Amino acid sequence: MPRWMKENALSITMLSAFLVFLVLHSIFGWHAHNDELREYGSPPLEYLGYLTSGHFIESVFENWESEFLQMAGYVLLTSYLVQHGSSESKPEGQHDRPEDYREQARPDSPRPVHTGGLPLVLYRNSLSLALFLIFAGSFVGHLLGGTAEYNREQALQSGAAPVSAWDFLRTSEFWFQSMQNWQSEFLAVGALILLSIVLRQHGSPESKPVTAPHAMTGG
Repeated sequence: MPRWMKENALSITMLSAFLVFLVLHSIFGWHAHNDELREYGSPPLEYLGYLTSGHFIESVFENWESEFLQMAGYVLLTSYLVQHGSSESKPEGQHDRPEDYREQARPDSPRPVHTGGLPLVLYRNSLSLALFLIFAGSFVGHLLGGTAEYNREQALQSGAAPVSAWDFLRTSEFWFQSMQNWQSEFLAVGALILLSIVLRQHGSPESKPVTAPHAMTGG
């Protein structure tokens, strides 16, 4: 295996799995969507046409929205909150790390650390900011795709006039779609936080060492 693959094996594996499942998602969604269209006597969509449909766009961004909200919230909350005994928590009593401050900069530290000022302020919070921005973009994608899909369904079922994105935002349908995903994401993270107190995974940085006591907080 080339060195660059070994050094990036985790991200390569995760992104490859993402692409495989996204393609499968689109294929199965395409068939399911066309089955629904046939029930109403409408012509089926070609695959490429389905990729730009509200049905596909809504289903993709609806899930991305919840994932990135969970990740952004988790990154931000773990900066301030602790969980006794969890490997997912920073150690109790640790509020700040000396390495987070400019005075501890090294020659190879990122450029914003040496620049200081606003660039450093933004860089200090860049991970959560980036995740929240992706969440916001996914929220908009869900809203626009959901509006198109809602209008399509309404037209097929009752011939109702289309609604705007603002109107769809105020429907219970939109928030039902969001909440069913948001709650599951935070449940999964909460389960990881609590299970990591008493359970272990050999070799994983998400777990405490196998020999560590349950009361040990942080990885």
